[in-house]
Amino acid sequence: MTEKATVTVVGAGLAGCEAAWQAARAGCAVTLYEMKPSRYSPAHKAPTFAELVCSNSLRSASLSNAVGLLKEEMRRLSSLIMEAADATTVPAGSALAVDRTLFSEYVTERIRSHPNITVIEREVTSIPAEGVTVIATGPLTSAALATEIAALTGSEGLHFFDAAAPIVSGESIDLTKAFFASRYGKGSPEDYLNCPMTREEYTAFYEALLSAETAHLHDFETGEELTVFEGCMPVEVMASRGVDTLRFGPMKPVGLPVPSTGRDAYATVQLRRENRAGDMYNLVGFQTHLTFGEQRRVFRMIPGLENAEFYRYGVMHRNTYMDSPRLLEPDYSMRLRKDLYFAGQMTGVEGYVESTGSGLVAGLSAAAQALGCPPPAFPRTTMLGAMAAYVSDPTVVNFQPMNANFGIILPLDKKVKGGKTARNEAYAERSLQCIDLVASEVSRMGKGI
Repeated sequence: MTEKATVTVVGAGLAGCEAAWQAARAGCAVTLYEMKPSRYSPAHKAPTFAELVCSNSLRSASLSNAVGLLKEEMRRLSSLIMEAADATTVPAGSALAVDRTLFSEYVTERIRSHPNITVIEREVTSIPAEGVTVIATGPLTSAALATEIAALTGSEGLHFFDAAAPIVSGESIDLTKAFFASRYGKGSPEDYLNCPMTREEYTAFYEALLSAETAHLHDFETGEELTVFEGCMPVEVMASRGVDTLRFGPMKPVGLPVPSTGRDAYATVQLRRENRAGDMYNLVGFQTHLTFGEQRRVFRMIPGLENAEFYRYGVMHRNTYMDSPRLLEPDYSMRLRKDLYFAGQMTGVEGYVESTGSGLVAGLSAAAQALGCPPPAFPRTTMLGAMAAYVSDPTVVNFQPMNANFGIILPLDKKVKGGKTARNEAYAERSLQCIDLVASEVSRMGKGI
């Protein structure tokens, strides 16, 4: 009997689980290492895999949106993470959001029950010296392994700070002040709870937010300049940019008329359902690093949240990512060591879906190498290929984390009439045609299970 090709994956987050799943489906014997539950990062709390730390939203579901296209590309490549997301959805209008507990449990069960995957619950403190390996330990990689990676790459790495929004009890929200509605009536009316503010209420809230005390980051981060990724900007940092910044951002009232008046409020705070039961809601766009006491004081100034009970306070933590354009190939392998792959946020892709996408490409590429067959080619006409090309482009000088966007995909060869939406739909149509060809390549890699 021929011995199976082997792949090692380190880290059971979104990228690691997706990489392990793809390699296992291709017919490889996968060993997946995860340090939980014996050890947790500063941001992780649950013993299950693919834990969603910040939001429960995987963002837009529309194919005319870059991340919506990315999700559909992954569905067509049998993504485990997309399978889990589609099975554990909660109402979120035009977005895809999940019950994060059910989602994580679903992924964990699928990984543990796959006959080609062996899970070892142990912290990995050094990079395997040989063998096809995918490192997907995330932006909060433990100190010992982070030191190994820095030594291997010849760099101390880059970093920025990431923040999560608070979650409140649905029962504690005053429904005489908050109302159910989805912006512009998209999706179900019960997808979001909305807390409208008058000018006076907004002004008082804004001033309290600016003067509130922030948490001491040096509790676990010392001597580092506060650099924040724009996509996870703390609400208090956003507020410091101008009095109306929030009203044109997370507190935009447009498209959410107050039922009692039929008119938009001066400002509106949206709360998105956190789970299927509807008893938990997160404050959309309210990532923060205020102290817990200040979060209670300031956020209870929001109409409808005067008696809010907090299931989780907003937190802030350091995210570390590599100087990938100098280190990685478009298949996420190291230029100096072809059997070593990296995946997830540590490569400079930003967001749940993007991290998963990098794991999918890395897992398939690693499997192809282990099986001794050509890796599937992801062209820049696809969002998966465009992301891989961006993080491995040596001409990128000031490398920063990047969300999926149509600016990085290969331009269309002809103009499209009908504006931005029509153009993006044309991108999506071309991309999915290419992904179907990639899926055919993948099906020939191994027998799959």
